[in-house]
Amino acid sequence: MAADSEPESEVFEITDFTTASEWERFISKVEEVLNDWKLIGNSLGKPLEKGIFTSGTWEEKSDEVSFADFKFSITHHYLVQESIDKEGKDELLEDVIPQSMQDLLCMNNDFPPRAHCLVRWYGLREFVVIAPAANSDAVLSESKCNLLLSSVSIALGNTGCQVPLFVQIHHKWRRMYVGECQGPGVRTDFEMVHLRKVPNQYTHLSGLLDIFKSKIGCPLTPLPPVSIAIRFTYVLQDWQQYFWPQQPPDIDALVGGEVGGLEFGKLPFGACEDPISELHLATTWPHLTEGIIVDNDVYSDLDPIQAPHWSVRVRKANNPQCLLGDFVTEFFKICRRKESTDEILGRSTFEEEGREIADITHALSKLTEPAPVPIHKLSVSNMVHTAKKKIRKHRGVEESPLNNEVLNTILLFLFPDAASEKPLDGTSSTDNNNPPSESEEYNLYNQFKSAPSDSLTYKLALCLCMINFYHGGLKGVAHLWQEFVLEMRFRWENNFLIPGLASGPPDLRCCLLHQKLQMLNCCIERKKARDEGRKTSSSDNVTNTYSWDAGKAGDQLGPDKLKDTDKEKGEVGKSWDSWSDSEEEFFECLSDTEELKANGQESGKKGGLKEMANLKPEGRLHQHGKLTLLHNGEPLYIPVTQEPAPMTEDLLEEQSEVLAKLGTSAEGAHLRARMQSACLLSDMESFKAANPGCFLEDFVRWYSPRDYIEEEVIDEKGNVVLKGELSARMKIPSNMWVEAWETAKPIPARRQRRLFDDTREAEKVLHYLAIQKPADLARHLLPCVIHAALLKVKEEENLENISSVKKIIKQIISHSSKVLHFPNPEDKKLEEIIHQITNVEAIIARARSLKAKFGTEKCEQEEEKEDLERFVSCLLEQPEVLVIGAGRGHAGRIIHKLFVNAQRAAAMAPPEEELKRMGSPEERRQNSVSDFPAPAGRELILRTAVPRPAPYSRALPQRMYSVLTKEDFRLAGAFSSDTSFF
Repeated sequence: MAADSEPESEVFEITDFTTASEWERFISKVEEVLNDWKLIGNSLGKPLEKGIFTSGTWEEKSDEVSFADFKFSITHHYLVQESIDKEGKDELLEDVIPQSMQDLLCMNNDFPPRAHCLVRWYGLREFVVIAPAANSDAVLSESKCNLLLSSVSIALGNTGCQVPLFVQIHHKWRRMYVGECQGPGVRTDFEMVHLRKVPNQYTHLSGLLDIFKSKIGCPLTPLPPVSIAIRFTYVLQDWQQYFWPQQPPDIDALVGGEVGGLEFGKLPFGACEDPISELHLATTWPHLTEGIIVDNDVYSDLDPIQAPHWSVRVRKANNPQCLLGDFVTEFFKICRRKESTDEILGRSTFEEEGREIADITHALSKLTEPAPVPIHKLSVSNMVHTAKKKIRKHRGVEESPLNNEVLNTILLFLFPDAASEKPLDGTSSTDNNNPPSESEEYNLYNQFKSAPSDSLTYKLALCLCMINFYHGGLKGVAHLWQEFVLEMRFRWENNFLIPGLASGPPDLRCCLLHQKLQMLNCCIERKKARDEGRKTSSSDNVTNTYSWDAGKAGDQLGPDKLKDTDKEKGEVGKSWDSWSDSEEEFFECLSDTEELKANGQESGKKGGLKEMANLKPEGRLHQHGKLTLLHNGEPLYIPVTQEPAPMTEDLLEEQSEVLAKLGTSAEGAHLRARMQSACLLSDMESFKAANPGCFLEDFVRWYSPRDYIEEEVIDEKGNVVLKGELSARMKIPSNMWVEAWETAKPIPARRQRRLFDDTREAEKVLHYLAIQKPADLARHLLPCVIHAALLKVKEEENLENISSVKKIIKQIISHSSKVLHFPNPEDKKLEEIIHQITNVEAIIARARSLKAKFGTEKCEQEEEKEDLERFVSCLLEQPEVLVIGAGRGHAGRIIHKLFVNAQRAAAMAPPEEELKRMGSPEERRQNSVSDFPAPAGRELILRTAVPRPAPYSRALPQRMYSVLTKEDFRLAGAFSSDTSFF
């Protein structure tokens, strides 16, 4: 047994020389990928249509293969096409050469304007590329190149793949490829030459024909004719004679105020430089045969004017400086600044800042404490006037970032009511009587959370933008903002409404700053009404209808609808602070007396009434349709109620946080309900005062009709009668509504506690405005600026009518509405929106530049004008545009003239030269060549089908592409040979 086991142990020491090498593994992996992609056998497609390489869809698939530890990426590029029906063609496929070989001779897609370089050089619709995976890697040595090429050859032979396989060699920037395509009994080798310096004999057609024929090495004596396609590209860089139609903004007019304040409401638009840097004209001879034309180092028949095909492309300037884009970008940069207004202006607004501010907050709390006497207005104004004095003392005229002229122009633009002798009559607080509220442009602010385009906030945003760009930058912004805050304070103290703001509570669809200004206006309205009420004795017949409180009371909606919708919303929207104030808090009755009178109340129901046991009705607004009280049949009267406290979104958020913090305990829930029911209690008290002897059911029928369910029942006598009862939620034990009803006393609105403390709220808003840094301000107003920029772009686009721009604008609007609708959008997303707006501006500027250069406006014939406009719009949207009629068409003549003028300007030729041109026809023809500069690029494609390598071999496609530019010369050849008969 021991002897038997010895040979077994020796087996493990045998070295296995059949293990696959790294090279074999690499080939195997390439074969595996080709099999996975199903690139096996011949798949014949349809003949290539003209222009399909540009208009069709190209796709690619990628994988990774390794040769030892060197990684390659393998990529399959292919044109997406419908597969053709293969039935009945199987027997024919055996002898057919691969699709790629057939494509070498196809002339429909020479010189595609936008395609992979291998597509341009070889006219292929499908190919596979193996290239080093890392950009820095390169296959440089000849032995490695040969090893890769042999690997490719073996993989193609093993798999039967008929798709050309290329290997990228040398540095990637050189775009050097070698490759192979195999078919049944045939093979094509793809070879390449890339030089920096061009040998003289290859700069023209005759030299290239020589190299092509010698490379083919055809044994036949009468060589089949070579088919030739030639393209020369001419570059026009000198556009100086064709002015760039962009008017620079008139800064002097802005500063001098000659144009008037309206200039501050406009945004600049257009590129500062010509957004089109070059025009490339490609003259093409698509089907020439050897022997028809002469092109050698002495003479050439290739005259661009005579070329049958002309196509044009324009080169756009890289990131042209655009006024609107710069305007918005500069404003956006403020968002990243950290300084406060005081730091920027180099002085403290208040001396001994800390103590002063502490004093002010203390003073504010004093102002809003319950007091038995009305507040004397001087307490606020004295404090602010001292602040103003300190600011003026610190600010010297010479050191102000904004000079008085500019500042006054802006302030007049923002506050047009300041120009009239009466600052404001109080009848309207909107700037425009008929805002275009139905138009789509006007309502963009809903989507962007900005502000209406006729509002003060919107104008302020534009003014700050203008100041930042033209007048003092960040310092100017800080200065204007400080003046704006002082103006707000002045208006609050003196009861002057702020213009350019819609009346009513803050519009939560707008930006927070706009809401704050609306809130301040609400406070001014309340204060104004109250102060006017004090001045007027209670017995005077006052007919002033100006009161925001009366706004809803006078609403002509159906009474049910009025309370069900508005009041239920109001329950949450009321200021919860007011509920928690102490019982001694006063309420200024006079303003509500005004309200009663404003709504047609007789003056007999004033303070002289005493509350008696039988309670006479008080504070009625008007009778409620047909409803009567359930128990005594008296008509039900709608009471005058207190208006819900207006709230901005930050206050609503603050309130919801406080309510959420109360927790879910029974006590917390009860407290939350009490806080939310301050408005409900007020309305119940008003209702009881207006309808003595009423019950909760009566109140619910008016306030929340859905909570009073009526059913038809048959009574004892058999009559159908309506029987009503409260809803299930109203019958819950210890229900908040029942509790509130029991505690409510019959007190009319004019004698109730104030739900909205306008003095405190106004001071809060003014404090909020005063502490805003320029960065905060810019963030608040950026949606308005983006909104304004988009309106400007739309307005400019309407003049040009570019369909592609219309689509882009719609995309920007939908993208912006998603980004701006949420608080604190990311900087990156905001930058993206600004970049998109700048791109659209550049497109419109390009359209204008091209229209000016091609003189579309100067065309006298309507048909020619339409053709030119179509041509210009195609230039903007397509990579390359065919010139109809080549050099003899209308656009062709204009392009020719552009080149002639540029040549003359370059040669400094005097105008007299023009006369000399009109000599003999021969002379003119020779001179016409010099109308164009030397071609910037020469491309040639030579094709033929000859038997290789022997005379009896099959005739197979041969192709050579050549490109010659100033510093680059490339030959890309595809040479096929017969591998069966050689």
